[in-house]
Amino acid sequence: MMTKALELPLQMRRNGFDPAEELARARDGEGVVRVVTPFGEPAYLVCRHEDVRQVLSDPARFSSALTPFPGSGEMDADEQAKMRAGGLIGFDPPEHTRLRRMLTPEFTVRRMRRLEPRITEIVQTALDDLERAGKPADLVEHFALPVPSLVICELLGVPYADRAEFQERSARMLDVALPMEQQAAARREDRAYMTGLVARAQADPGEDMLGMLVREHGDDLSTDELIGVAGLLLLAGHETTSNMLALGTLALLRHPDQLAMIREDPARVEPAIEELLRWLSIVQSLPPRTTTTDVEIAGHAIPAGSLVICSLPAANRDRAFINDADTLDITRGAAGHVAFGHGVHHCLGAPLARMEMRIAFPALLRRFPGLAPTDPHEQADFRAFSAVYGLNALPVTW
Repeated sequence: MMTKALELPLQMRRNGFDPAEELARARDGEGVVRVVTPFGEPAYLVCRHEDVRQVLSDPARFSSALTPFPGSGEMDADEQAKMRAGGLIGFDPPEHTRLRRMLTPEFTVRRMRRLEPRITEIVQTALDDLERAGKPADLVEHFALPVPSLVICELLGVPYADRAEFQERSARMLDVALPMEQQAAARREDRAYMTGLVARAQADPGEDMLGMLVREHGDDLSTDELIGVAGLLLLAGHETTSNMLALGTLALLRHPDQLAMIREDPARVEPAIEELLRWLSIVQSLPPRTTTTDVEIAGHAIPAGSLVICSLPAANRDRAFINDADTLDITRGAAGHVAFGHGVHHCLGAPLARMEMRIAFPALLRRFPGLAPTDPHEQADFRAFSAVYGLNALPVTW
């Protein structure tokens, strides 16, 4: 009988922190290989850094809008349209440009700096909670997940009391091991929840981002688009950063000399974050693109109408992109990585994610200088079947 591990599609296979050997071979060999998506559709997997950037920077030939989203086959045309509305990652310019332009001012570096004092408070509160929990404690439960969850809740105007509900629902939405019907059900539940939040914001817009969108763009955004935008920001805002905090901490614990650099000199944290983003590449692959014409990548002819998937972990470990690519070296900064994507769909929340990590990593390492895994010989509890790679739990002591 085939084991569950062997059922993972190639683009999601890992060996701990690293892309699986067969994924690295695909990158270093042919560069483009045929795969099957988690939903059973044939696709072309692009593995090299230069080729991934080419795909992501060319929405005219590699369309997001033409690609069905997971579970759409379970829905009629009206429901598909409602589910797609407002989801920036599912559109091409000019529609994508219209939606993104309304959100971009809220995610500038200057705007993020205004949040820095509050993020610092949130981090310190989470560290207090971790210490109160007593050792051993789960770093995911008490630190890595609460910090970005509270930040995005306050930014959007989502009740933090609802966090357990939306975190459980997000996990189901990202779990490719679940049957398609269950993933579609999670999407419907999420939409119902966001519908209620948007209705409250429309009735009484606050000072949060949802309130701003209602006040400033209420005539430009439909209710369905508001629901879609809010849902995407909530999902992306806590899932990605929480897994970077947990997985990044484990990576540093396994490289104690580099951990010590950050603890002793917090100025090192910014290049360290870029290297951790590159080396970990927690987003396994971006949503597939659909070719609008016949294309050629790395010498491979790909017909029009084909699904194309970009492997971010493989691309970020490409030796043609960076020397000694499989080695974690926090001193180099890794400029040019594609952990946040590339092109028009480059992650809107990247400045926020960077700020959260810039504050959180040094604060954690200073508060707990003796931080260590509870059992250093125990196999880490990786989230193998999640579209966002990370850890289910990280038991630590100090």
